[in-house]
Amino acid sequence: MSTPLTLPVTWAPRRNRAVLLTLGALMVVLFAVLAVVLPDNWQLRDRVMMVISGLLFAAVGLMLARPKVVADADGLTVVNFVRSRRLAWAEVVRVNLKHGDPWVMLDLADGTALAAVGIQPAGGRDQAVTAARTLRDLVEERGAARG
Repeated sequence: MSTPLTLPVTWAPRRNRAVLLTLGALMVVLFAVLAVVLPDNWQLRDRVMMVISGLLFAAVGLMLARPKVVADADGLTVVNFVRSRRLAWAEVVRVNLKHGDPWVMLDLADGTALAAVGIQPAGGRDQAVTAARTLRDLVEERGAARG
């Protein structure tokens, strides 16, 4: 590794997060305001469903804003849209980010692959490549030391 890195380190698509969280909050406010200003012929349950709809949109935004990859002394925590997984350094064989890939893929020792959605070129290709290289260096250094 070219520069010493202080662990833990977290990679997350911050711009995506900021946009999704802002839009989620706006959706809740918008649907709540709509529920209040609806015509009088709309019933209470219609208004409640309007607020619930805003909350559901916000929940989807929160789910899409979850992805991150956290590296610490003992291994990696990969948080994707719905699930998170803890990996020891020795479990990660290779870090892949090919041109056109939507995010980093981790080849695991058990022969499977795991998407690491927290490192993605959508927020900037150069940043994603740098993050993938840093993670690759950590995997090579820590996996060899522990494996």
